[in-house]
Amino acid sequence: MQEKADSKRVPTAEEIEEAQGLCHFVNDSPTAFHSVSSIRARLDNAGFVYLPEGAAWHVEPGSKCYTVRNNSSIIAFKVGAQVSEEQPYHFQVLAAHGDSPALKLKATSEVAGCESYVQLDAEPYGGMLDYTWFDRPLSVAGRLLVRHENRVSSRLVQLDHVARIPSLAIHLDRSQNESFSPHRERDLMPIVSAGLCAPGSFEACLAHVAGVSENDILARDLFLVSSEKASIWGMAHEFISGPRLDDLMCAYVALEAFLAATNPNAILVTCCFDNEEVGSNTKQGAMSTFLADTLQRLSLSLGASKEDYLRALACSMLVSCDNAHAVHPNRSGLYDPHNRCHLNEGIVIKEAANQHYCTDAFSRAALIAILERAGIPYQSFANRSDMAGGSTLGNLSNIQASMHAVDVGCPQLAMHSFSETADVRDVAFARRALEAFLSANVIITGAESIEIDPR
Repeated sequence: MQEKADSKRVPTAEEIEEAQGLCHFVNDSPTAFHSVSSIRARLDNAGFVYLPEGAAWHVEPGSKCYTVRNNSSIIAFKVGAQVSEEQPYHFQVLAAHGDSPALKLKATSEVAGCESYVQLDAEPYGGMLDYTWFDRPLSVAGRLLVRHENRVSSRLVQLDHVARIPSLAIHLDRSQNESFSPHRERDLMPIVSAGLCAPGSFEACLAHVAGVSENDILARDLFLVSSEKASIWGMAHEFISGPRLDDLMCAYVALEAFLAATNPNAILVTCCFDNEEVGSNTKQGAMSTFLADTLQRLSLSLGASKEDYLRALACSMLVSCDNAHAVHPNRSGLYDPHNRCHLNEGIVIKEAANQHYCTDAFSRAALIAILERAGIPYQSFANRSDMAGGSTLGNLSNIQASMHAVDVGCPQLAMHSFSETADVRDVAFARRALEAFLSANVIITGAESIEIDPR
């Protein structure tokens, strides 16, 4: 029986505090590079050891470690104290992503616009809701690759509130309220100056913020992102709005659950991948070898064989975490009437016949058994049968490291908008659900049976 949340209850002080933690994480993470930096800081403070991919790994029972690829994807793991060569082990994995739709600056970014304007040349990254980016404060954030003598190193940068894309006045085109479809090459170029800044000012500003010479900036991955801060609002303080809730909300609750969970008989893993919004098929995306490489190296470092590793995968489970579409109050007819989700009612289990979500009956049953035992609310979501749905990272990561998997997410409105909206209480609901999964020792035998806490 599906557990239901008490949707009439206002958020508690503890739930509001947890949602404020999400706000801080979102505000500190304008790009995937910053997301990884934020997660690394939390892990370092919690006593985790960084294992570079290019170094030898030494892992033992009780180890807490993490590794990073491209400075934009990160995987952390905790080895249970009772995991040993003699006792079969398995993985319990959470996966989310740290990238969000944005405007990515091209290599030649600063251009002389019409009249005396200075503009930035950018192209959409991911499935942006284009019209929401007009007349909003924009920052530039990302990484610079900087030369220092014989070394090239990466530096995070952020220029706050330096750009804006102005709308065309309604007086000059009165059809805009009937149909507005921005031309991505012409209309999505923000202004940074009306003539007061000389040519080359943007590059000089980047160099100044990074504390380097302009000539030492060799390359960059820079994005135009929202300058607005995530915040809590509403008459009952029930909403949370801000940029990048898809998927930083799931990345945050997964990290919080991972840090809090204990499971002496399993290897707990949390992943935050880059490039989900553009298909995940990069060296640091969910479709890459990053997860498989990490799990196999971890196994080998524990003294396990390739055979042991493959047996462990067969007994393991992944929870893929990416936000879900809550019912929109003005367009409820666009949702399946029987498999729809709502704000303030708990984590969402997502399923699709086309396998764009990795949920099946076996993985759904495993997660539901855990949630119902813990009394944690959950919901179900499926797209209308006549509408194409999206996809996410669970089924893609399974290409390289195959295990039973289920897709979940936090319900939200305005996905891929400049500013998205979710519910305060769903932060705590999702964190509790993921923590319950990690803390329950889940033993899977093929596709025949599931044991939860058999110890």
